[in-house]
Amino acid sequence: MCPDPYCFVPRQSYGDYLADLIAPLTSHDERRGLTIIQGECIAIRETPSDVAVTLADGTLLTGAIAILATGHDAAASRLPGHVDPWIAPADAGIDSNATMLILGTGLSMVDYVLSLLRHGHRGQIVALSRRGLLPRAHRRIDPMRLAESEIPFGARIGALLHWFRHRIEAHVAEGGDWRSAIDAIRPYTQRLWQELPLESRRRFLEHARAWWDVHRHRTAPEVETRIAEALATGRLTVVSGKLATVTPNQSGVHVSYRRRGQSDLSELQVGAIVDCTGIVKDPGASNNPAVRSLFDNGLSRIDPLRIGIEVTPDCAIVDAHGSASRRLYAVGPLTRAAFWEIIAVPDIRQQCVELASRLGSDALS
Repeated sequence: MCPDPYCFVPRQSYGDYLADLIAPLTSHDERRGLTIIQGECIAIRETPSDVAVTLADGTLLTGAIAILATGHDAAASRLPGHVDPWIAPADAGIDSNATMLILGTGLSMVDYVLSLLRHGHRGQIVALSRRGLLPRAHRRIDPMRLAESEIPFGARIGALLHWFRHRIEAHVAEGGDWRSAIDAIRPYTQRLWQELPLESRRRFLEHARAWWDVHRHRTAPEVETRIAEALATGRLTVVSGKLATVTPNQSGVHVSYRRRGQSDLSELQVGAIVDCTGIVKDPGASNNPAVRSLFDNGLSRIDPLRIGIEVTPDCAIVDAHGSASRRLYAVGPLTRAAFWEIIAVPDIRQQCVELASRLGSDALS
């Protein structure tokens, strides 16, 4: 076990921890315990008396309430020469001497670069994104003190960012670390988002989101060291630009891209392309049949910014006519239109606690 409260626990270890937590709940008594069913939900139907879900094998399950906890939808790339980022390089048949092009420069890119290096990849690795921003590294620090009364809730995005930058600069000038300020605002980010005018939310997504993400979602210090070494030795090159063309050939894929601020195209021959640009950000593009069924049956609707489905503050799904369901709920990334900061474990955990408490109170009333 890691004795350091700031350490980054491997995902496998966290998964084992969760499995141990739910083990006592898995019981042969379906009325009292937890039953885990492996299957694909392809349809959801709500009636005045229950919720029915249909699985791909034809199984029909009914219940009083259904909660969608589908997590992130992975984007399905249609690019020629594409390699699934969730498959290990050794299993994907990647030529260890080939140049690799990775789309995106966030945490998924970092994970894949480390995976390539662990598997002895010798070829060049090029990471391409619009701004070429890399996740910042975490440090072992505590959040600074930030009173709720000093936060300008309801301000437009320009005024809010001006206040926050000034607060960070003042903290750094006093010998503090910018990470302390980012962590201090975290308990208030959902309220800040909810009180932002719609146009301010839109401007944030277009102009400030990438900057917020690289400061908010950070890498472990030891990961920073390995990425810095890869950059210093030329094993990894980060390019800010946009992909223009992709042409398959006998050696892999020939790509052209336009560097940020330039009009001329640059060209590159690569063995494969790995799309690490992240999740499906528009629910309308989801390939998840359960989510698609909600739209098809008018049981949910996409928010105006198209980053999630509409839900009420207590996570009830809003249907196509604007009415909140009393039987269908959602938690996690699917609700980011309402909560924004709802992809990290602490945020989702708190959301689930509050929803479970509410549903439990309703059942007793």
